[in-house]
Parts: sequence; structure tokens; C-alpha cells
Amino acid sequence: MKKKNCVFCKISKMDWLKSNELACAVLDANPVTPFHVLIIPKRHVESYFDLTNGETASCNVLLKEMKKWILKKDPTVTGFNVGVNQGEDAGQTIEHCHIHLIPRRKGDVENPEGGVRHLIAGRGYYGKEKNAR
Repeated sequence: MKKKNCVFCKISKMDWLKSNELACAVLDANPVTPFHVLIIPKRHVESYFDLTNGETASCNVLLKEMKKWILKKDPTVTGFNVGVNQGEDAGQTIEHCHIHLIPRRKGDVENPEGGVRHLIAGRGYYGKEKNAR
């Protein structure tokens, strides 16, 4: 089921990098890094937590396939962040579930320790770096 005014429901099949029965993968229109991909369930659903088990499995299959695709396209990729912004207070701006697959490269930030923990200022570093700041 599609929602008339949803930007993700309007994405053309021509823009899909890959798809399966329940989900598709597209390049992010505002990428954090080159080859930043979104995995989007085909059914309009706002919350990751409302996905069916089949939709979750389909999204996971595409995450793994797109990881391989990215690594073939860009051998400088040495890591990934996988994330979902769930709800306005977590930064969700499009009310259609989508999973970010963000390729990372050595040196793309000064210190990657803590990764997604940096969403809350001052909470990203732990251990020796926490004491240094």
C-alpha cells in the first residue's frame, strides 16, 4: 500500500539499485558519504518496529547485497554505519521507514570511536578518549 504524498512511495523503479519482493534500495539524495544507500520497504509503513518479519528479512537481504555492491564500487570503503531514525525526536524527517547504509573510509572523521553514539553530544567517547576531553 502506498501513500499519495510520501516521497518514498513516489520513487520510480528506474531509481532502484536493487529490489526484492518487499523492499528496494536507492542512493540517498543527500548522502553523508559517497554510495550512501537507503533500504526502503515497498509498503508504506512509518516505523521500523511495524515491519512484518518478512519485510525485515527482505530489508536485511538488501543491506547485505548493497554492502557487497558498495565494496565492489569503492575498495576504499573499510566500514559501515547502519541506522534507522525512528520518530521525530530521533531525527526521522520522512514518515516512511528507511534504513541507512553509510559507507565509511579510513580518515573520513578525525576519530571514529563511538560511531553512532555521537548522536548525543558528549556521549560518543568512552574509555581513554572520554578522559582526554
